[in-house]
Amino acid sequence: MSELTEFELRLFEWIRQSDFESVAWSTKKAAKSFKCTEDEIYEGVASLTKKVPTRIQIYYEEGNLHIAAE
Repeated sequence: MSELTEFELRLFEWIRQSDFESVAWSTKKAAKSFKCTEDEIYEGVASLTKKVPTRIQIYYEEGNLHIAAE
């Protein structure tokens, strides 16, 4: 995990500690929580899938995006 930026690490931990498996993901709410733009959240999540692909899962179910991290 040393390859993650500070922002990516904070985002990963937030996802890991949250329940976005049961509760649908909201990029808008994530951006508000991190006081950044939605684009920065999208870029951060995309980066996490490249840098730690075995520790994050993103899937679409019943019209909602869900994210899980371990």
